[in-house]
Amino acid sequence: MQIKIESTKENPLLKRKEVGFTILSGPKEKTPQRIAVKKAIALEMQIGVDVIYIKQMRTKTGTSITQGIANVYQSVTQAKLVEPEYIQKRNNPNEKSTAEAAS
Repeated sequence: MQIKIESTKENPLLKRKEVGFTILSGPKEKTPQRIAVKKAIALEMQIGVDVIYIKQMRTKTGTSITQGIANVYQSVTQAKLVEPEYIQKRNNPNEKSTAEAAS
């Protein structure tokens, strides 16, 4: 899996960067999971994984090219304030399973 940051847009009102990215996978590979993509973006941008939220990922039909959008926040508290709950659950599957186990 190869990741390339295509665009970065600063959003000072929401205290985040909106990042457009493209992932090139091998011809026999599946679409990468969100956790793997978050780690790859964190390595590329040299930041922590906990402030990155993948908003959208789409694989082009018949290719191994995935394009997506991620939000990179200045802090974890800001991310939890702004991101909708379903996006938070999608990006942190471990937290969802521990919350259900506690109920």
